[in-house]
Order: sequence, then structure tokens, then C-alpha cells
Amino acid sequence: MQADDPDLPDSVLTPGGTIPGADDQPAFVMRRRKSLAIPVLIAVPHAGRTYPDSLLQSMRHPEEAALRLEDRYVDLVARKVAEATGAALLMANAPRAMIDLNRSPEDVDWEMVNGPRNTTMRARLAAGRRSRSGLGLVPRRLPGLGELWRQRMPAIELNERIEHIHAPYHQALSKMLDSLRDRWGAALLIDMHSMPPLGPKTGADAAVDFVLGDRFGASCESHLVSAALDHFDERGLRAAHNRPYAGGYVLDRHGAPARAVSAMQLEICRAAYLDAPLREPADGLDHVAEELVLLVRRLADEVCKGAQGFAQAAE
Repeated sequence: MQADDPDLPDSVLTPGGTIPGADDQPAFVMRRRKSLAIPVLIAVPHAGRTYPDSLLQSMRHPEEAALRLEDRYVDLVARKVAEATGAALLMANAPRAMIDLNRSPEDVDWEMVNGPRNTTMRARLAAGRRSRSGLGLVPRRLPGLGELWRQRMPAIELNERIEHIHAPYHQALSKMLDSLRDRWGAALLIDMHSMPPLGPKTGADAAVDFVLGDRFGASCESHLVSAALDHFDERGLRAAHNRPYAGGYVLDRHGAPARAVSAMQLEICRAAYLDAPLREPADGLDHVAEELVLLVRRLADEVCKGAQGFAQAAE
């Protein structure tokens, strides 16, 4: 059910999905201008902070695991950017600890599931490196913490999470990208994440603050990635391309440059906008948001230019 956004004129909020065990709290919210002001959708799949009591009680180290699994408060950056630029914004409320929206629904570690399990050869092959390392559709373990859960998860519970969170989230994402493409002739998804510091921030080999991923060219028009990297360089900001993060399931599923839908992943160093313990927002948050506002505006212009070329090529 849509509702006008009380914080932003000409905008609507559309909640979607539900979080099992959280009194029908929406799994995500889509915020967009009624006019679809620019051909950009910003998605934030890993910043959800709605933890049902039942989930917390089943975790071995709920506070530490939640802190490390979340893209901590990157949704605050995304909201500032969306409000300033007019980009549509899809924000997850469901936490990554419950289900990872950047993983395939087949990327399941079946050893953590209790009850009827899909253990066919196809399913075993589909469960990839991430699930085997502990970071599949439902995270199982973290370095330094070990196993995250007190006991196996019932299969029916896994199915509920997929049905009520994962599936509707990706349906909403796909629908919005189609709407933007229909309105503008092309669309861009910016899948926004945060990352721990990749190394020291000073010296000749100072670690980058931003990483752009495009699945090594498969999910995004190259001119958009070039424009983003040029932007960071011109602003004196340290950025990398596909190293160490090239993107995941979201880009694989929704990036379709041949259909005029591009998708890039943007990782932001948490030290750039959080306090020293990387727990709470700090003064750098406004600065990061301001820089990304400029980036999104530039990319929106590039998408429009590319849409014109795409339309001419199709004639």
C-alpha cells in the first residue's frame, strides 16, 4: 500500500514483504518521487536493523554478529543521496542475519537446515563458494566468532524468509528498474554497501574508500563505470574497480545492459562515515553523502545520454 512520504514532497513510500516474527513489519520500503525524477535506483540490501526477538534468541553472539554482518548505517548515506538527487530508494529492513538479499535463493548451506532439505545434485552444485565459507543465503559463521546459530534452522523457516523477504524484494527491485527504463529509456541500479577498511589510509599505497563493481563488465555499461571512476579521480577520492568486490547476485540478476538496464555495486569504507569503533555515524557521513550526490547526478546525465544512443541504435 502506497503512502505519501511525510518527509519529502512529491514522494511516496511503498512497504513490501514481511519479516517473520516481527509483527508484520515490512521487509523493505521503496521511496520514490512520483515523477521518477532521474533514471537511477539506489538499493541498500544489507543495512536492515529490524531483529525479531526470536532471531536474536537463536544467535550465539547477536550483538557482535549483527554489527559485522550489517552494512552499518549505510542506509543513512543512501537516504541523503536519494533525497538530494530524486533517485528512487529501496531499503531493506530485514537484517542480513535473517537472509542475505545479495545471494541466490539456491546458495544455501543445507547442513544448517533441519527437516526436509533440497539435497539434489543440482542444489549441491548451486550452493557456491560463499555458502561453503559461511556467507550464503543465511550466514552461518564468521571469522573469529565461529558458528552464529545455537541450532539448525527449520526448513519451513527458511522457506518463509525466501517467500516473504527475498522474493518480494527482488520483484520490487525489478519492477522499479523497468519503470525507470520505460520512463527514461534506460535505467541504472546502484547497489550500495559498506566495507571494513582495506588497509592504512595514508602513504603511497593508501587503501581506497570506494570500490565499484560491475561483474567485470557484465552488469553495467562501460561508459557509466568510466564516468564514476573519473568522478572519484577528479574529486581526489581513492577508488578501485572490481577489486576486491565485483558485485554479487543482485548484479547478476538485475544488470542487463543489452536491455538498457545497468547495475553497479558501490562499496563505501565504513571508516569514512562512522566513528573510530565503526559503530555509530560520525561527521564524515555528510561529506560522503555530498560526494555521492555529485556522483549520482553525473551518472544520471550519463544514463540519459546513453538512452538516446540506445534508442537510435534500435531504430
